[in-house]
Amino acid sequence: MKRSEINKEIKWAIELLEENNIKLPRFAYWSVDEWRKNKNKVNTIRKVMSGWDITDYGTGRYHEIGCVLFTVRNGNLYEPSIGCPYCEKYLLFKEGQRLPVHYHVLKTEDIINRAGGGDMEVTLYNMKPDGTVDKDSDVIYYSDGVKEVAKAGTPFIITTGNSITLTPKIFHTFGTKAGTGSLICGEVSKVNDDNTDNYWAEPTARFADIEEDEPILYPLCNELDKVLDE
Repeated sequence: MKRSEINKEIKWAIELLEENNIKLPRFAYWSVDEWRKNKNKVNTIRKVMSGWDITDYGTGRYHEIGCVLFTVRNGNLYEPSIGCPYCEKYLLFKEGQRLPVHYHVLKTEDIINRAGGGDMEVTLYNMKPDGTVDKDSDVIYYSDGVKEVAKAGTPFIITTGNSITLTPKIFHTFGTKAGTGSLICGEVSKVNDDNTDNYWAEPTARFADIEEDEPILYPLCNELDKVLDE
């Protein structure tokens, strides 16, 4: 992805959040210079990878597979004393965007349709004993504590204010249904580790390669070490 595209998407995300009366923590709005001024105060943020995250998952098709994410708070699987024993995120989708099909081994997460007007479209699959996608068996899941059943590979809708609990080793993808507008999702989960606990059923790369065609507006969570140690 080009840096200019990343900068543009962050501006869009901030505008969408503000339209829905959602404010992010102070560091969301820090320039590179402000990050450097606060370098000695942000060790926890660096270690738990809080902050902005924009990716096309290596597909080159950002407007189909991709979104803007912001990790508000998180912990570290390998240093329990760092950060929190849980994670909170926002995921912002433009119409028609979704995540790649994937699962987690360690993380259970609630994904909430917070705001934005769009319908959150979810697709689920069980896992076969060999670790591959089971395209046939029904998937049992919970939505706000209510037990539900989904047909494998058949999209269904989570409306505003409602959520779905995604447990380990359930293949899933979610995003905004085409024709319904933008979507703000919330994630409340166990500690999130994007480097080790994402397993993909589609060819992907978790973080995008960036073409530096203009200066950084706000640094991404996976480049804080680089930015602060230059």
